[in-house]
Amino acid sequence: MISANDLRKGTTFEYDNDVYQIVDFQHVKPGKGAAFVRTKIKSVMDGTVKDVTFNPNDKFQEARIATKEMQYLYSDGELYYFMDTETYEQIPVEKEGVEDAIKYIKENDMATIRFYKEKPFEVNPPNFVELRVEKTEPGVKGNTATNVTKPATVETGAEIQVPVFVNEGDIIKIDTRTGEYLSRVTE
Repeated sequence: MISANDLRKGTTFEYDNDVYQIVDFQHVKPGKGAAFVRTKIKSVMDGTVKDVTFNPNDKFQEARIATKEMQYLYSDGELYYFMDTETYEQIPVEKEGVEDAIKYIKENDMATIRFYKEKPFEVNPPNFVELRVEKTEPGVKGNTATNVTKPATVETGAEIQVPVFVNEGDIIKIDTRTGEYLSRVTE
């Protein structure tokens, strides 16, 4: 059991017939009255976020979340299939679990999958990926003095902002946590 007083960012716990993760928290001790814990919690199963206030003495069952590195194989349009590289077991993940991550993952790339009671609920790409630019407008010569950017579509279909000197066919490094361009990769 975990008490509301011990809640920290990233803690997962069972509450209200669901599993939640602490997104933000604040221990409040007002001048008058009892202390309380103000939190922003996110359901790990469906992604809904809500603000909840707890009494510091409230107790919750801590949720055990398993994490595993798996290889992305393919999508059949509705499900995305990942393989455990040790056991070769394949697991399907629904679109809701991969929506944010899949725009940075190519077939055969590794991804981190989170499980609750052996059910996958979230896929995370590596923090940094290198992808080929498939489509972008050519840069205007002489427009490099300022931080001018343009949209570019990479091989996975994600659209990101890149500097004007990036051309089609270039391989670029992207921070998947923010979706930002980091650098051009020389082959």
